[in-house]
Amino acid sequence: MKHNYLKGVHHIAIICSNYEKSKYFYTNTLGLTILREVFREQRQSYKLDLALNEEYIIELFSFPSPPARPSRPESCGLRHLAFCVNNIKESVAALSAKGVELEPIRIDEFTQKQFTFFSDPDGLPIELYEIG
Repeated sequence: MKHNYLKGVHHIAIICSNYEKSKYFYTNTLGLTILREVFREQRQSYKLDLALNEEYIIELFSFPSPPARPSRPESCGLRHLAFCVNNIKESVAALSAKGVELEPIRIDEFTQKQFTFFSDPDGLPIELYEIG
């Protein structure tokens, strides 16, 4: 049965340990654009709204002393954030030129599409998945 109450993904929230470092990574390294940045005095927290191709996609938060995110070995919860790209080799080259260390490109055994992973400054796994 099809449900009509979900219309799409509104945004993805990420808590970072070093706000300036993560802000630089998501804006300068990945190229997301800033829609809005606010400092919430009562929470001692920044909230940065980021867009990809003019579409709101990520909410980047800073909080005082957040606990580390268990990542490896893989733990329950959000596994990774995936971005689609038209050309995986060009995308890998562009990120490598900015100092990002990426895993070797692999082939999805079910779709035969190419993909790879890298991490944000806090070790959050990020995937590039070729759609073109």
